[in-house]
Amino acid sequence: MERRDHIDAFGAMALTGFALLLAFNQVVIKVTNGGLQPVFFAGLRSTGAVVCIGLWLWLRGISPRGGRAVACAGLVTGAIFAVEFLLLFVALDLTTVSRTAVIFYSMPVWMALGAHLFVAGDRITGVKAAGLALCMGGVALAMADRGGGEASLAGDLAALGAAMGWAATALMAKASPLRLVRPEVQLLWQVGVSAPILLLLAPLFGALVRDLEPIHLWGLAFQIVVVVSAGFILWLWLLARYPASGVASFSFLSPVFGVGLGWAILGEEVGPVLLAALALVALGLVLINRRVQVPQKV
Repeated sequence: MERRDHIDAFGAMALTGFALLLAFNQVVIKVTNGGLQPVFFAGLRSTGAVVCIGLWLWLRGISPRGGRAVACAGLVTGAIFAVEFLLLFVALDLTTVSRTAVIFYSMPVWMALGAHLFVAGDRITGVKAAGLALCMGGVALAMADRGGGEASLAGDLAALGAAMGWAATALMAKASPLRLVRPEVQLLWQVGVSAPILLLLAPLFGALVRDLEPIHLWGLAFQIVVVVSAGFILWLWLLARYPASGVASFSFLSPVFGVGLGWAILGEEVGPVLLAALALVALGLVLINRRVQVPQKV
């Protein structure tokens, strides 16, 4: 595959489309929760993703084996992945897509803090620290705003926990033995371990099936095939083709799109406080992912 040293027009369109997919994904979860209990829904999604990703690995001739160290890291990461999506799906059941988008996509904040502590050479610079402060201020502002629609504190806290879980899985992929295997294999561990955990925990959260209609089954299929399987494979391809810093710089679009889609599709109320929180988070993400220019030696 030809690698690029910058984000070209195609890359920009693909990354923008992926950010839009992530935002639309939260709308789909919110709608599908109306027919399937959130934790049961998350478990079914992971189960279906195991089939799709396993088929992808088989067609590509990729072995999922990686040794005992990889297996141990995979089990831990899969358990964290289960907690992450349990919290995210519950958050979208309790609060709005708009609020969840602002809080959940603060993930780079927790990723940067974790990398500073556990990943050699990935330190917090002055600019990155400013971005972290802006993001954390935006999240605090969003959580402090109790007006407008489903302003559930429990939902907000679940979204915050999901963001931290997402950062933890990313750090495990970067700093644990999982880094020795292909990203598709990492994802297989995540969905393979999380599926039974979520399905076993699901009965604790109430009836498994709600007012099930065809749209909810379509939502489940969309999650399995488009978001978890095809979407992640697209993400891997983009990471392999373009600089990681350039790919990461598009992360600020997801909360922007999430708030916009929550308002446009679900009719959620988006007040000035939430918009201010969104602006702080988006600007903070830009600073966190800003590429540091290294002075050229003369």
